[in-house]
Amino acid sequence: MADSKTSRYIILLLPPGSAKSTYTSATFPPWYLGRCPGAAILACSYAHTLAEQFGRRGRNLVNVYHQVLGYRLRADSKSAGEWETSNGGLYFCAGVGAGIAGHRADLGLIDDPLGSQEDADSQLMRDKQWEWFLGDFYPRLKPNASVIVIANRRHEDDLIGRLLSNERNNPIPTERWEVIRLPFFAEENDLLGRAVGERLWPEWFTAEMADAVNKLPPRTRSGLYQQNPSPEEGDYFKREWLVGYCLEELPKELKVYAACDFAVSEERDANRTCFVPGGIDADGCLWILPDVWWKSAGPKEVLDNLVALIERREPIITWAEKGHISKSLGPFLKDQMLAEKVYGYIEEVTPARAKDVRARSIQGMMAVGRVRFPKFASWWPAAEDELLHFHGNGSKSDDLVDALAHLGMGVYSMIRGKRVKVAKPEFNVNAWQPTMRWIKDSDKRIKARSLPRYQGR
Repeated sequence: MADSKTSRYIILLLPPGSAKSTYTSATFPPWYLGRCPGAAILACSYAHTLAEQFGRRGRNLVNVYHQVLGYRLRADSKSAGEWETSNGGLYFCAGVGAGIAGHRADLGLIDDPLGSQEDADSQLMRDKQWEWFLGDFYPRLKPNASVIVIANRRHEDDLIGRLLSNERNNPIPTERWEVIRLPFFAEENDLLGRAVGERLWPEWFTAEMADAVNKLPPRTRSGLYQQNPSPEEGDYFKREWLVGYCLEELPKELKVYAACDFAVSEERDANRTCFVPGGIDADGCLWILPDVWWKSAGPKEVLDNLVALIERREPIITWAEKGHISKSLGPFLKDQMLAEKVYGYIEEVTPARAKDVRARSIQGMMAVGRVRFPKFASWWPAAEDELLHFHGNGSKSDDLVDALAHLGMGVYSMIRGKRVKVAKPEFNVNAWQPTMRWIKDSDKRIKARSLPRYQGR
């Protein structure tokens, strides 16, 4: 993320109805033209009518507040989609994909470049939009121009995804963009300081609206409302494998195990430590328990929560990657467990270096429907997103996958198949009939036994 004090390239990602267009596309242009006399604004949206609507609202604000802004509209240029000001400013709007040749800009605004999920899912539409940005929009920007993109995320490969991708030949380097992302439901390290799960703008979005968002299809919820689009099907883990359960369905009798992935740091952007408890039922199905602990935290908080998990769930075995226990946390963990009289067996494992290899066990169990997830848990949306985005060592986030991989490898070694005893077939004398070959061989054996062992010297 770029420095907000110097960034000229801003991406705003907020859910529908959060007033992002009101503040950015309608009220910001009049303020900007007052602060930057002689500047030109190029405003674009997926439809020309929507861009023109924003232009009309901005023009009307200039008419009402011209004394405060310090300029007026020019009498000969007042159309909603193109108007000029007495201080030399210019506003021009167009639809994304439309021709905009001849209109240079000091500020480029793109608001809602995609109009529907159908457009977002179309490779052709995404490619056309990207070609428009590279060949039409960007060449219209003056030197040192600013760009603001306001959007809902609908697809990983949408305009925002391409602007932030290091794999694209972007005219604006990825690291120069400042991304302001405010999901509907707060996640860890929320920019506004909200608690995890707290909804955005509670004075406007009611509890009933939040319940409705929770009931939306997972892909719509993660993309349109959380601004973190997930793949339609998933890569390493398929969406259809993510089988959920209700709390009432959780079996009473389970053999409980646990697994840990440690990342002991309190830095904002650090990886998170993850503890995953899971239980095996009588049929060998793995139930991921609701009290997963997943957080960026320092050593003390990590140890406190690990000991609490062992005391609460009493896992038969807790698996952790070799080195984290024996070389760092081990002595402190032992002292704390003794002090609190909490006893549990922690087994260190040395997994394969490649993350996709170590996750094969849990992948296989999920593929055959042997894993259940508590989709009612507050951490589930983030977990679902990580699982669907995971593709191996290059994955952006993999804390929960690593913990699940340890759990999968561990319980896979605990589940043993029963050896099947094959009964020997009984010999049915009545069903057997002698053959001529058998009679001849039998006669030879009888004669051989009747001959003396020695017949002279």
